[in-house]
Amino acid sequence: MTNTLANRVAALMGLLAVALGAFGAHGLKEILARHETAAIWEKAVFYHFIHAVMLFVLAQRQPLPRGPWLSFLIGIVIFSGSLYLLAVTNVRALGAITPIGGVSLIVGWAWLLVTAGRNRSDDASK
Repeated sequence: MTNTLANRVAALMGLLAVALGAFGAHGLKEILARHETAAIWEKAVFYHFIHAVMLFVLAQRQPLPRGPWLSFLIGIVIFSGSLYLLAVTNVRALGAITPIGGVSLIVGWAWLLVTAGRNRSDDASK
């Protein structure tokens, strides 16, 4: 994966976070109120947006730290994605998937913790 592609995916994730936040607040307002899941939607957007910013920050590094970057991307898709679906469908079983995404987000942060201060060219190969 190139830094350019990583930047584009990060920008797409940021765009989606803003768009889904607005869509939830306006287009889905009635559904989320009916299911009483607006807070779940907001939590999904919050984590989505924070980690979209991290994708962008990591995409600026040379070379790209692929491990943490992919962990954050997978985490956004699984963690926030499952919460978005749960909020709209009110299928509570989807909440069982959410922790998998949460673990992926934690792995991304842990990866950054463990590799802090290392030579970046060493991290690119991992």
